[in-house]
Amino acid sequence: MPILILALAAQMVVLNKEDATLAIVDPVSGKVSGVVPTGEGPHEVEVSTDGKLAFVTNYGARTPGNSLSVIDLAAKKELRRVDLSPMQRPHGIWMAEGKVWFSAESAKLIGRYDPQSNKVDMLLGTGQNGTHMVMLSRDNSKIFATNLGSDTVSVFTHAPDGVTWNQTVVPVGRGPEGLDITPDGREFWTAHSRDGAVSILDVETRQVKSTIDLGTKRSNRIKFTLDGKYALVSDLAGGELVIVDVASKKIVKKMALGKMPEGILMDPNGQRAYIAVAGDNHIAILDLTSLTVTGKLETGRGPDGMAWVPGH
Repeated sequence: MPILILALAAQMVVLNKEDATLAIVDPVSGKVSGVVPTGEGPHEVEVSTDGKLAFVTNYGARTPGNSLSVIDLAAKKELRRVDLSPMQRPHGIWMAEGKVWFSAESAKLIGRYDPQSNKVDMLLGTGQNGTHMVMLSRDNSKIFATNLGSDTVSVFTHAPDGVTWNQTVVPVGRGPEGLDITPDGREFWTAHSRDGAVSILDVETRQVKSTIDLGTKRSNRIKFTLDGKYALVSDLAGGELVIVDVASKKIVKKMALGKMPEGILMDPNGQRAYIAVAGDNHIAILDLTSLTVTGKLETGRGPDGMAWVPGH
């Protein structure tokens, strides 16, 4: 029963935006084993593959943030706060090959932080407004970013020299925000926050294949189940979770979750999804077989970004 053992042993980290903290949580018992202060308005988090460090984008609140928090999870303390000045509003985050990619919304760019050297070692300008979320393709050969203020997606690919990154700007719907790639690596989906639709791009050609109208009020995040059967979309303004059948591109179910559902995290064993209901200060636990909410976790005020801790 190795999969069950892994799932039961797993810990998650949750960012509480209103408290400016990272919480370490046992999702089975609901127990919070540690709380670590971060910068103001932490939005997104990634954990190193060895499970030792968490990296947090401190987006800020009324005052724009300009830092990354590096957190020692065993010691439950912030090791360092990386000053990203003059970049402001760091938001999206993604780990690849031991390095941390992040978006800097106000600076219209994507950066890469190297924890070993404690330096930002790459900057890629998008030239687009509101570069919000970022992720890499399965083979790390492409970088995708949603540009919420320009209604575009940036796709970066390596030039023949293997060093330079070239950008393709793809127009999509209004306010692209949430993003994910299908488990087979073939399609990139982005949920539009301002027109209730989802754009589907072919990862290889970097072109829009189709658009789905979900009728959401403000789509915030989109995540695929591990088997690729469903796409889950959080509707922040509508207070709902929208479940879409990936093959048919049809809505399977809309579920009322509460005020401001935001971040989505899939269970490592593929049986559950966790949806941060920020306005009600809890995380809803969704059973992916019955498509019903079976419980909730309480970690602090304004939960949003979440990640698993490998090796626990």
